[in-house]
Amino acid sequence: MFEVHWPWMALLLPLPLLVWLLWPAPRNQAEHGETSRIALLHPGLARLAQSYGAVAPSTSRARRLKLLLLTLVWVSMVAALMRPRWLEPHTEVKSRGYDLMLAVDASRSMEALDFTVNGRQVTRMAVVKGVVGRFVKEREGDRIGLILFGDRAFVVSPLTLDTDAVRVLLENTAPRMAGDGTAIGDAIALGVKKLRERPEGSRVMVLITDGENTSGSLPPRLAAALAYREGIRIYTIGVGTKGLVPFIEDGKMTQQKMEIDEGLLQEIASNTGGAYFRATDTDALEEIYRRIDALEKTEAETRSAWLPQPLYRWPLGMALVGMILLGLFPDGDRVRLRRGEK
Repeated sequence: MFEVHWPWMALLLPLPLLVWLLWPAPRNQAEHGETSRIALLHPGLARLAQSYGAVAPSTSRARRLKLLLLTLVWVSMVAALMRPRWLEPHTEVKSRGYDLMLAVDASRSMEALDFTVNGRQVTRMAVVKGVVGRFVKEREGDRIGLILFGDRAFVVSPLTLDTDAVRVLLENTAPRMAGDGTAIGDAIALGVKKLRERPEGSRVMVLITDGENTSGSLPPRLAAALAYREGIRIYTIGVGTKGLVPFIEDGKMTQQKMEIDEGLLQEIASNTGGAYFRATDTDALEEIYRRIDALEKTEAETRSAWLPQPLYRWPLGMALVGMILLGLFPDGDRVRLRRGEK
């Protein structure tokens, strides 16, 4: 489809005609007398004219051709300023899937070493990265977003079909990068803000945390109520074990007491139509994501957009050709040379 982006630039078209009509006409040279004439003083003027030739006087046909070229140049330049463009239709194909926002706890407690992989103790964050990374990789057709939260919540990746980019961002996540606290309410509210613009029925949030709400400006229950109003299902996952868990502090192994507010996580999931899962080992996390995979998918809407292709180069090229012709033939006709005989 053809479109002109700035059609109001067409108002410039009659500008040369207005200048010609309103500009004061030059006074007759006769009013100034013969002294106003400009003459070329040269001792060999006749021989100079014979060597270089003389320009033939312009005919009415030549003047019309010059006027036509000037008109072509001006119209082409105005047409280029109007920014003509061709709109190519682009339709986003329907796909069955979710708009899935992952909210991952990145507080200090994710450094706890209460998971074991191949007989070796690993941190909660390392296990979450591995399991969630594999989960994201298999989400074909789903839009995935990533939120990290500690003292505050941050959108690390908006909703995107580029699951590889989300996995890379998740892999580069480190505990305490968002602070030492746990702002569960802020994380939920931020996810609601990003998901509420998506089609109804496809809005899903997975909240992964290993502690209690200790920071943030919005209470988790109020944030969950906002999610319910926007039709967002929240699946909550409590990671790690309660009680004394091993930590490494200043190169030494210590034991610190950790708690998980399971009642809050269960309430958030129940009030939004989701489910609560308890993950105490890697097998439990894998089972949780298999259950999420088994949920019924909804069909996202089809979106159409027009991609503009600029066409200003064509009228601009015509104007350039016209100016070249005016430069070669300034009087609208070719120069005629008279060659003298030696």
